Amino acid sequence: MGREQQIINERKRKIEELRANGINPYPHKFDKKNEIAECLKSKIGTKVKTAGRLMAKRGLGKIIFANLEDDSGKIQIVLKEGETPNKTINIFKKYIDSGDIIGIEGKIFKTKTKHLSILIEDIEILTKAILPLPEKWQGLKDKEERYRKRYLDLIMNKDVKEIFEIRAKILEIMREFMKKNNFMEVETPLLQTIYGGALAKPFKTHCDAYNSDLYLSIAPELFLKKALVGGFDRVYEITKKFRNEGADRQHNPEHMTIEWYQAYADYNNGMELFEDLVKLIAKKIFGKLTFEYQGKKINLAKWRKIPLLEAIKEYLGEDISKVKTDKEAKKIAEKHKIDPKGITKINLADELMKLFREKLIQPTFLIDYPIELAPLAKPKRGDPTKAEIFQPFIGGMELGRAYSELNDPRLQEEHFKEQEEDRKKGNIEAMETDKDFVTALEYGMPPACGVGIGIERLIMLLTNQSSIRDVILFPFMKPEKNKVVKLR
Repeated sequence: MGREQQIINERKRKIEELRANGINPYPHKFDKKNEIAECLKSKIGTKVKTAGRLMAKRGLGKIIFANLEDDSGKIQIVLKEGETPNKTINIFKKYIDSGDIIGIEGKIFKTKTKHLSILIEDIEILTKAILPLPEKWQGLKDKEERYRKRYLDLIMNKDVKEIFEIRAKILEIMREFMKKNNFMEVETPLLQTIYGGALAKPFKTHCDAYNSDLYLSIAPELFLKKALVGGFDRVYEITKKFRNEGADRQHNPEHMTIEWYQAYADYNNGMELFEDLVKLIAKKIFGKLTFEYQGKKINLAKWRKIPLLEAIKEYLGEDISKVKTDKEAKKIAEKHKIDPKGITKINLADELMKLFREKLIQPTFLIDYPIELAPLAKPKRGDPTKAEIFQPFIGGMELGRAYSELNDPRLQEEHFKEQEEDRKKGNIEAMETDKDFVTALEYGMPPACGVGIGIERLIMLLTNQSSIRDVILFPFMKPEKNKVVKLR
C-alpha cells in the first residue's frame, strides 16, 4: 500500500471515529464573524471568530503552530498548553490534518518572534478532507494537471488566485466604464438558428422541442444591432462566445467578450473609446500607463494607426493591392508557407496579417481592411474597396475588432451573397445569410460603431500571462482517453 493510500485510509478512520463520538465532520454552517484580513488588522487582545483551510501544521509538543487561510488572507494560529483548553488541543492533535477546513475562536496576540497570530480557545471541524494536499505543485510537468484540477492550483499557488481576482476587477471596471458612458447592458441568445456576426466556424447542436438544428453563438453582433434598430442608442453585452476552431495559447473554444454598439458614431469614435477603456483599466490595476508584458515594456500613452495593406507591405514586403483572382492569392500564400487550401482573394490579407501580428508590441490599430473581409462594415469614405474597420494589437496580441457598422440593407444583402459564394469555395468561416437582420435594416438602423474585445486576451496582457488557459478559471481541456475514475 502506497503512502498516499495510507493517509487516505487514516483520514477515513478519523471521520468514522468523529461520527462515533457524536461529532459531525461536515456540519451545515459556521458563524464566521471575522475575515482573516480583518484579524490581521485587529489590536492585540481582540477576540475573533474565523474560519478557513488549515495549512502547514507543525509542532506537536506543548505549543502547536499552523497557518489558516481564507479568501482574504493567511494568519498563523497557535495552540499552547496552559492557555488553550486541553479538549481543544486533543481534538486538534487527534483529528485535524493539513487541508481540513476549520472554524476557530481565540484572541489576537504576538509570539516571542513578534509574529501576529491567533491563540486558539475553541476549534470546530467544518470539513474533514480525505485527500491530502500535494506537497509540490510547481513546474511545467504539472501544467496540464494544474488546469484540470484548478481547485488545487488555487489552493497551492496564491499568484494564480490573484489572476482571477484581477479578472473580476477588470470586469467590474468595464461595467463602470460603460455605465459612465451611458451604455445599457443587455443579453442576447446563445442558441441561434443562424450564426453570424463574425467570420468563424460554429458549434452545432439540436433542439428537440422544435426538431431543428441550432448553433452556439459565435458573436452577439447582429442581435445587438437589432437593438439599435429598436431604439436603444448605446448597448453592450459581456457574454460567452463559442468557436469551433481548435485551441492554442491565444484561443479557447469557449471565451468571453465585451461588445458595444454606439449609435451616431463611427470607427474613429470606437478607437477613442477603446483607448480610453484600456487606459482606465491600466491605471486602476497598475496606477500608470506603462507595464511589462512577456519581457517587453508597454506604453499605453502612444497609439499607432496603420492600414492593413500598408502593414503587410511593411512587415512582409508584399503588395497585395492588385491581387484579382483566387489563383494569385493561393500563389502568394504558398510563397509565405501558408496552406493554400481555402485561401481566396477575400481572406488572403487576413491570413498574411497572422504572420506578423506578434510584432505589433506597442499599441497599434490596424485599420481599413479590404471590404471583402468585413461584410458587416461600412465602405471607407473615399475608397469603397476598403472597409472602415480597426483591430487593436498590444503585446503581439489581437485584442478585438470593430467597424463603422453597415446599415444599408441593399449593400448588406449583397455582402451576404458574396459570403455564401466564398463558403462554396472552401472558406468555412464565411457567414450565412441572415434574412431577418436584413429586414431589420430595412426598418432603419442609425449610423453606428460596434466594438468587440476579447476579454481573456486583455486579461492575459494585464496579468503578464502567455496562455489563455492561465486566465480562464476552468479552461477547456482535451478529454483524457480511457481514464477510469475510481471512488476511493
